Amino acid sequence: MVSVVIPTLNAGISLRPLLDSLRRQTIPLEIVVVDSSSDDGTPEIAASCAVKVVAVRREDFDHGGTRNLGIRSAAGKIIVFATQDIVPVDEYAVERLVSPFAVDERVGVSYGRQVPFPGATPFAAHIRLFNYPEASCIRSLGDGGRGIKVPFLSNSFAAYRRTALQAIGCFREKLISTEDTYAGARMLLAGFRIAYTADAMVYHSHNYTLGEEFKRYFDIGVFHRKERWIMETFGRAEGEGRRFLRSELLYLLQNGKYHLLPEFFVRNVLKYAGFTLGRHYDRLPPHILKKISKNKGYWAKN
Repeated sequence: MVSVVIPTLNAGISLRPLLDSLRRQTIPLEIVVVDSSSDDGTPEIAASCAVKVVAVRREDFDHGGTRNLGIRSAAGKIIVFATQDIVPVDEYAVERLVSPFAVDERVGVSYGRQVPFPGATPFAAHIRLFNYPEASCIRSLGDGGRGIKVPFLSNSFAAYRRTALQAIGCFREKLISTEDTYAGARMLLAGFRIAYTADAMVYHSHNYTLGEEFKRYFDIGVFHRKERWIMETFGRAEGEGRRFLRSELLYLLQNGKYHLLPEFFVRNVLKYAGFTLGRHYDRLPPHILKKISKNKGYWAKN
């Protein structure tokens, strides 16, 4: 059995199209919604779609811990994690996502390709194209010299072998973010492989404001400061950052978006500033941490 676990918080009417799309997939699925005390009818919408609903207090939400609850509540030997804001491109998405497990028993996790929604800004569209190319690949610990992208994966649409998750103790709890890449790094060190499955596609993108970009990268910086072993093992993020800047600039120029060049510079300065501040979060007063972090609840518990 393949189980799909979806953490939710006020998903609202956007949840039904996702659940309907999952029901149309070519393989049977158990669907588990783990809801963080939504007050917009999300649990009722999920229940009306005949899926299993597990409740967690909003203040107890944890990126890793809530997903671990989903693992315990699911029956599948393969567990697909999806976020509430994706939509599968077609009915083959999950079947293709889990296909690497049948080909290579060393594959512990497979993550799919994210394509931007219609209406995505050029910045939102480019980051999906940069992080999720058209060609599939399988990465192992032997690829460690290729940098921080080696353990990268996204729980927005990813499938795990239950036995591989159990081998690494499931997801690390009490992380500010990026529980997926943490799991990827642990799996590689345990001898598993990460499959990027480009033909398993979902729509997923965010039109982040400048402030949201800053806060998001601040949290990523905090993560890498607390989990320094990942960069020490796989390489620092700066090289990948330079490659991203060149790619984004070229994307804007090739698409004639010259008017967005000032925003390109401001946006990326804010990303770098947020990431750098996050790497030095321990020098900042607690009231500032809550203001400049996207995950404000994290600081109330840590």
